[in-house]
Amino acid sequence: MFYLAVSLAFTASGIIMLYLLWDVHHVPGQTLNAVVFNDILKSWTLGGIDWSGIGLPVVLALEAGLLFVAANTGFLGGPAVLANMAANRWVPHQFSYLSSRLVTRNGVMLMALAAIGILLWSHGSVTLLVVLYGVNVFLTFSLSLAGMSIYWWRNRGVEQHWVWHLALSGVGLAVTAGILVVLIVEKFGQGGWVTVLITSMVIAACLLVRRHYDETRSQLKQVDTLFAGQQASAVANPPALDHSLPTAVLLVGKSRGSGMHTLLWVQRLFPEHFKNFIFVSVGEVDSQSYGGSGALEHLRDEVGDNLQYFINFCHHNGLAAEARLAYGSDVAQELTKLAGTIHGEYDNCVFFASKLIFVHDNWGTRLLHNQTADVLQRRLHLQGMQMVILPMKV
Repeated sequence: MFYLAVSLAFTASGIIMLYLLWDVHHVPGQTLNAVVFNDILKSWTLGGIDWSGIGLPVVLALEAGLLFVAANTGFLGGPAVLANMAANRWVPHQFSYLSSRLVTRNGVMLMALAAIGILLWSHGSVTLLVVLYGVNVFLTFSLSLAGMSIYWWRNRGVEQHWVWHLALSGVGLAVTAGILVVLIVEKFGQGGWVTVLITSMVIAACLLVRRHYDETRSQLKQVDTLFAGQQASAVANPPALDHSLPTAVLLVGKSRGSGMHTLLWVQRLFPEHFKNFIFVSVGEVDSQSYGGSGALEHLRDEVGDNLQYFINFCHHNGLAAEARLAYGSDVAQELTKLAGTIHGEYDNCVFFASKLIFVHDNWGTRLLHNQTADVLQRRLHLQGMQMVILPMKV
């Protein structure tokens, strides 16, 4: 970051010095860089040739290439930011999904579509795009430096040289926040109000997403609490599995309440019919579980403990049970593979899964919650396997 700061400061100060030395003024239809480099190249008369006609396009092409490379920063950092926000429930969980190459996939598409939409909406107006870019860039700088300032203040007296770090973050925050305020005030009528409106709408959407996820999480915790006191210790001599008897294969996730809801409804709908119970789960390797020290180990322990809980519950009630576990970035694909393996071992098996049903269902709730159960049901039906989806109202 020090090298980056020095190089940017050197480049910016050098360009400003050129503006001053050549007394550059605005020329309609040209950028200041084009004007100053055109004036510089006109003074080169090597061999009696006007090098400005040859050199200026080369300089502008190099500048365009630099801007093209810089524009890719959004496609590198944007999906990572969205993945972190998705892990904290500020945007839909789909933005934390990883592809088979273990890179975020949905965030790149959103960045591309947003860029195309803004370009078409603004008709390529440089004036509007520069204001839109500048305001949000310095808003990002201000938020980052505010976070650093809060961090060093909370860790005062703990970290060495915290005073200098806090002073540096505070000065940076004052500078970037000051530029942000000046930009909004001075350019408010030239696109500043549009920028404030768009950014406010994005913030409002994130707040609504977080509110929905928090409400859903709270209701699922209430369901989990109902089964918190259930017996979950291991049984010394559990019932043995019989591959020839009817088998219920239950797809369960991290919520024990949701899994118990599915298990109890299967027993209620088909009393004493199924003799074997197989619990299947896939540890979803997303940006949150794949990043950070010990994240994958924590995921493995969490999924494994949940499966063992269901097995112990069945054993305590005289039911034969086992678990199957897999890991992957595509949950539906891994579940399909496990289902094929289980169906080959247990011919007389039926798959069950639960699906959250919201009282006020709309396109927003369908966007915020994946449709893994529906996708998997279609895949299994095409392969001749039976699957039943049990609704769980929240």
